[in-house]
Amino acid sequence: MAMQIDQRVLENVVRMALQEDIGNGDVTTNSIVPPGTPGTGKLLAKEPGIIAGLDVAEATFRMVDPHLTITRLVKDGDVVAKGQILMEVVGSARSILTGERVALNFLQRMSGIATRTAKFVELVRYYNAKIVDTRKTTPGLRALEKYAVQIGGGRNHRFGLFDAVLIKDNHIEIAGGVKQAIMKARHQIPHTMKVEVEVETLEMIDEALEVKADIIMLDNMTPDLMRDAVEKIAGRALIEASGGVTEETIVDIAKTGVDFISIGALTHAIKSLDISLDIEAHREPVEGQLEQEGTGE
Repeated sequence: MAMQIDQRVLENVVRMALQEDIGNGDVTTNSIVPPGTPGTGKLLAKEPGIIAGLDVAEATFRMVDPHLTITRLVKDGDVVAKGQILMEVVGSARSILTGERVALNFLQRMSGIATRTAKFVELVRYYNAKIVDTRKTTPGLRALEKYAVQIGGGRNHRFGLFDAVLIKDNHIEIAGGVKQAIMKARHQIPHTMKVEVEVETLEMIDEALEVKADIIMLDNMTPDLMRDAVEKIAGRALIEASGGVTEETIVDIAKTGVDFISIGALTHAIKSLDISLDIEAHREPVEGQLEQEGTGE
């Protein structure tokens, strides 16, 4: 089951995005659409994919106008076809048009991440390896993007610098070696926290095993070298493969026997899913929907 996005984080992100887009007001909509004009907006998938981010899209419209009536026709994690209606928004046409771009930006990006993640997960379905994300996320959107990875069937690596130790090449350089870096970390962190270390050679693996690293990350290794590394580690630590993973290389990586494959491209090099909003104007006001025009934030 995917994690839930913290409501406070969601609201803060949506509020910032709306302020960025609307500023002092939607001059185009406000000059063309008379106040009180009713309408129905339909969010449509323009290509097949996996949907993620409906909570965020709905929160966007509700923050613009709490009087809108919103009906979801799919749920996060659903596989949708081209032309499928995802959500209907009924009420003030002004409010629907003003919230359109921000709602779509969130829904398109998160659905793109879920769809791309699912492709990688499917490619390694017959192997032990699990697909995980990284911290290579859009600043301010990490919670949303990591949620989308889970919706696509992937797993989350550490959320930030605060919840796990990951010793990388620069840490090793400053500490004076793999063993020194791990030992220094062990002396500072709670005993319940795992230590992961990035290695580039079999010799570095020997050092990591000597001081009992919990997770060993094989950084930019060839599949042949990874197989040697898996044999050397022999179950004494969890193994993560990282660096330059693509749809063309991932099966060869999974075949080596690693436990995890981390892919920064899940969140930093993503193609948004093509989703649009079509609006229909009503000839008569929709009862109960236009008591108060949305103003946005």
